[in-house]
Amino acid sequence: MRQPASDPNNIPEAKQSTTSSDSTLVPPLSSDYAPYPKLDPKDVAPPPENWTNVSMGSQSQPNQGPATFSGSAATTMPAESNPYVSPAPVRSSSVKTDKMGAVKEVLGKLGKKAAEDTKKAKEIAGNMWQHLKTGPSFADAAVGRIAQGTKVLAEGGYDKIFRTTFETAPEEQLLKTYACYLSTSAGPVMGVLYLSSQKLAFCSDNPLSYQVGAQTQWSYYKVAIPLHQLRAVNPSTSKANPAEKYIQIISVDNHEFWFMGFVHYDSAVKNLQRPLQPARSS
Repeated sequence: MRQPASDPNNIPEAKQSTTSSDSTLVPPLSSDYAPYPKLDPKDVAPPPENWTNVSMGSQSQPNQGPATFSGSAATTMPAESNPYVSPAPVRSSSVKTDKMGAVKEVLGKLGKKAAEDTKKAKEIAGNMWQHLKTGPSFADAAVGRIAQGTKVLAEGGYDKIFRTTFETAPEEQLLKTYACYLSTSAGPVMGVLYLSSQKLAFCSDNPLSYQVGAQTQWSYYKVAIPLHQLRAVNPSTSKANPAEKYIQIISVDNHEFWFMGFVHYDSAVKNLQRPLQPARSS
C-alpha cells in the first residue's frame, strides 16, 4: 500500500504514564495481549561480566525477551501500550641510528593501530550485516538505511530531526544517535535511538499502519524516557547466535524495551549506561 506523505514537523507522539511510546489512536488491546514476544530466558545470555548493571534489588529479572532476528520487520503498529567516550642533542654518528629507531617505533605504532582498526572494522561490518538481516529483506533494509541518510541530510541533521520529532527543552542537547530496531509484538521496528542530555528516545524510520474502524491510518512509533526514569541498561547476546546482540532498557516503573541490530553496539552500551553511573556511585 502506498503510504501518504508525512509532515516531519507534525508527528503524532504516543502517550505514556511517565513516558511516551504508542499512539493514543491505537485500538484497544485484545484479551490475549502480551507486552513483548515471549522468549525462553535460556535463549538469551546474561550480560557479560565486564559490564556492570544496575542492581535490581530483590526483583527477579523479567522472563520476557526480545523478538528473534528471524521473520519480517514490523509494518503495522504493535498493540502494546507502554508509559516512556626534553629533546637532547645527539652526536652525528648516532643520528642515523636514532632516526631508524624512530621510524621503527612509528611503523610499529601504525601497525598496531591498523590491526586495531581492522578488528573494529570487522566488528562494525558484522554488526551492519546483522542490522540489515533484521529487516524484512536485506535489500529493503539497505534501501531503508540509504533513505534515512538522505532524510537526515535533507532535514539538516539528526539534531534538527530530534527537536522536531520530540518535545525538547531549550537547554537540552542531543548527545548520540544509533540506528537500530525496537522489538515489539508486531515485529522489529527499524528506527533511530536518540540519547540526549535529558531523555532516551526512539522513533521509527517509517510510519506504521493501524486500523481505526474500517480505515487504515499511519503513525510513527515513538518512545521517550526521561533519563531520571531509567533503572537499568542491560546488554545481552543470543546463546544460539552470539552475533545477535540486544540492549534491554528498564524504567523505574518496570517497563521494558528491547533494542537490537545496532551497528555500533559497544558504543551504544557504553553511552546508554553512562546516565546511570552517578546513581551507581551514590
